[in-house]
Amino acid sequence: MRRLPGNQRGMTLAEILVAIAIIGVGLAALAAAIPLSGYGIQEGSQLSTATFLANERLEQVKNATWTATPAADNFGVSSGDAAPQSGGITTFPDEASVAAPYTAYSRKVRVLDCAGGGGCAGITDANLRQVTVTVTYRPLTGVGQSPATKAATVTMLIAKR
Repeated sequence: MRRLPGNQRGMTLAEILVAIAIIGVGLAALAAAIPLSGYGIQEGSQLSTATFLANERLEQVKNATWTATPAADNFGVSSGDAAPQSGGITTFPDEASVAAPYTAYSRKVRVLDCAGGGGCAGITDANLRQVTVTVTYRPLTGVGQSPATKAATVTMLIAKR
């Protein structure tokens, strides 16, 4: 029988079992991280969708007619935390559920007249209004839907044309 020179015997059964145990623990840790990474991706997607819906409504508000005559003013002004109104008509009502496929999102528009009070961001001008669009949603967590809501808010100053 031929002898192996030096330390060329290979691995023992105990060494193989220890290596398998270490690899198993590492794979279990990776498997536990997969739902959390999926949650992070989903949360980013929901925030992007909420921002898109807020910007969409902001574009609709920007394109509305704003005139000095209340009967022809399709823009309106909010009173407190109410939806904007013009001539007794709500111009941009609150949406408890945005149209499909965005039924999990709610959207509200508030229009502040910059002519009175403290103005808008320190600017007092009768020909300027501050529009704030807020979209709220319930984010997904690692164990389902969160009981708390999150919001995406977009604000813009719009001048009379």
